[in-house]
Amino acid sequence: MRHLARLFSTVRDETVRLVQPLSEEDCCVQSMPDASPAKWHLAHTTWFFETFILERFEADFQPFHPAFRVLFNSYYEGVGEQHPRAQRGLITRPSLAEVQAYRQNVDQRVQQLLAQSSAAEEGTNAELDTLVALGLQHEQQHQELLLTDIKHLLSINPLKPPYRVSNPISDDHHISAAAATVEWQKFDAGVIEIGYAGQGFFFDNETPRHRQFVEPFSMASRLVSNGEYLAFIEDGGYRNPLLWLSAGWDWVTQHKLTHPLYWQRAHAQFDSSWREFTLHGLQPLVLHEAVTHLSYFEAEAYARWAQARLPSEAEWECAAATLGQDYFGRAWQWTSSSYAPYPGYAALPGAVGEYNSKFMANQYVLRGSSSATPGGHARLTYRNFFPATARWQITGIRLARCAS
Repeated sequence: MRHLARLFSTVRDETVRLVQPLSEEDCCVQSMPDASPAKWHLAHTTWFFETFILERFEADFQPFHPAFRVLFNSYYEGVGEQHPRAQRGLITRPSLAEVQAYRQNVDQRVQQLLAQSSAAEEGTNAELDTLVALGLQHEQQHQELLLTDIKHLLSINPLKPPYRVSNPISDDHHISAAAATVEWQKFDAGVIEIGYAGQGFFFDNETPRHRQFVEPFSMASRLVSNGEYLAFIEDGGYRNPLLWLSAGWDWVTQHKLTHPLYWQRAHAQFDSSWREFTLHGLQPLVLHEAVTHLSYFEAEAYARWAQARLPSEAEWECAAATLGQDYFGRAWQWTSSSYAPYPGYAALPGAVGEYNSKFMANQYVLRGSSSATPGGHARLTYRNFFPATARWQITGIRLARCAS
């Protein structure tokens, strides 16, 4: 329990640290409906502990502020109403200082529960531990979202300001795709097992472990680079409908897309080179680094152009289990697998069961982790998921091929 209390402090403090480089104005603004203001992230992660832990375990529970139950509820229908997601940037009150006071209040109360729990019944201890661990994993997810939401916000500012100048947080310029020639690593056909098995935390969507048959396949030894993706652009990749799924082509033409989200031309008289917006501000495009912030549609079109394909999540897990760390810490990798329940899947009981299960439609699975994923948060069986048009996350491409 002492370990959990220390971990609670560490994770909660890290979220506050990530916000420190921002102004109060930065913390309030919402750049698009898919993103959330930094202030909302600070409050919602606190709401999670107040709603699912303090309400459940604290004697004579009283909310910090009754209105926060609706204001900072993201999507939990079992808890009650929610403030509209697209209007989170309109929440100018409570102030950032009030949200920080909310965090401090809830943190103190959760720590008191953890300190008192040694005298409680064993079953209660286990339930409290499980919910606190879930809350911390939830907060780490929001730490990554906070960074990617901040990046999107700053990218649309005409000044193109950096998130942090000194001691910058790891971002695209630490995501090397390696300039080496791609090697195609072969895997035999057979029945494999995928899904969570072992000790430690896991989300319910990673279970149950089960068998899948895979045909022989090959996996690229590294992620696709900026230079390789630039070749796709220069070959007319965004102008050729034959490379795109129908829905993807409709999306590209509707939004007049011609390049990845954070790329832009210099447009100087004697300089038409590419730039890329990063958490360090606008930087020259580094060709050997991994291309990131691609939608599923872009990843799938590139794979088709490269005479390859995206791996299934079973193929990805099989390869990553064999080859290890090269599959993590650079960019989330799109798979061809729709986000659906594993055979025999059962959601958690109660409102926390909405955490994953309600999103199992119209999404694709991503595997691995990114440069913004908190340390210790990634694992082999982790199933991230986003709709096919999502680009503001740090997403990239690892190619696969059928093998005879």
